Amino acid sequence: MHPRPDPVRPGQESVWDYPRPPSADVTPRRVEVVLGGRTIASTTGAARVCETSHPPVFYVPRADIAEGVLEKASGASWCEWKGVATYWDAVVDGVRFPAVGWSYENPTDGYRHLRGAVAFYPSKLDRATVDGETVRAQAGDFYGGWITDDVVGPFKGEAGTRGW
Repeated sequence: MHPRPDPVRPGQESVWDYPRPPSADVTPRRVEVVLGGRTIASTTGAARVCETSHPPVFYVPRADIAEGVLEKASGASWCEWKGVATYWDAVVDGVRFPAVGWSYENPTDGYRHLRGAVAFYPSKLDRATVDGETVRAQAGDFYGGWITDDVVGPFKGEAGTRGW
C-alpha cells in the first residue's frame, strides 16, 4: 500500500510516475556538489536515476569530480537493480568527510553507463545544486535522493514509509 501522490503542477513530475526498475538517463542539467567550502564536482553529463517513490539521484561522472578528493570507504551494499555499491569518503583540504557518496564499479547490464560515476548524499554536503537550485535531501540515512521544486512526493524515507 502506498500513499496518495501529491498534486502535480505544471513543470513538475511525481515520483509515483517513475518506473520500477528505475530509469537511468544522462541529463544535460548542471549538477554541482560543494563540500568543505569547495566545489568538488560540476557536470552537465550526470546520469539521473528515477525510481518509484524516490526523488531522483544524480550520478556524477568520475572525470567531473575534483582529482584526489575521493577515497574508498569501508562497507558495501547491494541494489537489486544495479548491483554492488561501493562507498566513498571525500578528503577536502585535509578534512575527511565519511561516506559522502556511492558508486557501482561493476553495475548490472542495464546500468553499465553508471560504471564509476558517483552519487552524493545531499545531507552530507555543504550544498548540492541542479541548474542552480539548492537540493533538499531525501529523509532518512539510507537513500540519497535530490529533491528540487520540479519533483513532488510523498517520498520514501520519510516517517511511516518503510513498508512502501
